[in-house]
Amino acid sequence: MKIESLKGANVALVAMGGSHLDFNYSQINGYEYDEVWAINAMLGIIEHDRVIMLDPPSRFLDTNDAGDMTKMMREKLPVHDKPIYTCELDERVPSAVLYPIEEVANFGNSNYLNNTTAFGVAFAYYQEVAHLDIYGADFVYQETTYAGEAGRGCTEYWIGKCTEKGMLVGCGNRSSLMDTCLPITEKLYGYHRLPTTPFLRLTKDGYKLTNYDDLQKEMRKNNLENIEWNRLFEPPKAKR
Repeated sequence: MKIESLKGANVALVAMGGSHLDFNYSQINGYEYDEVWAINAMLGIIEHDRVIMLDPPSRFLDTNDAGDMTKMMREKLPVHDKPIYTCELDERVPSAVLYPIEEVANFGNSNYLNNTTAFGVAFAYYQEVAHLDIYGADFVYQETTYAGEAGRGCTEYWIGKCTEKGMLVGCGNRSSLMDTCLPITEKLYGYHRLPTTPFLRLTKDGYKLTNYDDLQKEMRKNNLENIEWNRLFEPPKAKR
């Protein structure tokens, strides 16, 4: 199930955690995507091109197991007109499409897929997109570090496979995924204990160890209040 238009594309994957708000900010700040993929109930919240919903439709249509999102999903699934990738077809959901699980697993040489967001990242890996930004996949929140959703390890595993393949991957600024929400001075273990708190900064010449004090001087010189370190040099633009 290779989709030719996705090869080399810029894609946003939007899940339901708090950092999905960063997707809204990205739109305000000029980010462009060739496609937007919604996770589960985000299909009723944002404009999108595809839905990743690995639970069978019957979970939403026949049970209350999905909790608060059940009502919305029961209303939207029967009339939704965009592809919904799932594990089982259901005649009550005309736009449902079987997720190409064998193709994805064989392409990635892995069967480690334990949550819906990971399936979305793996789908991007399989389709060979060029740039993937992930929003709303938070798993753990700083204010509740004693508890979190399962699946972060699997999602980061597939992110690692994506970056090894040359894909650029970004995360919503407030997300714990890939430690994105940590202060820049705490991202690099060991170095965070040094008085100058150096960090690895991505430049046109690759990652460079940078002194945090030098960063502060640069920000003051350029009148900058904040810099997004999970990005390259400008917001992504749609290829078409």
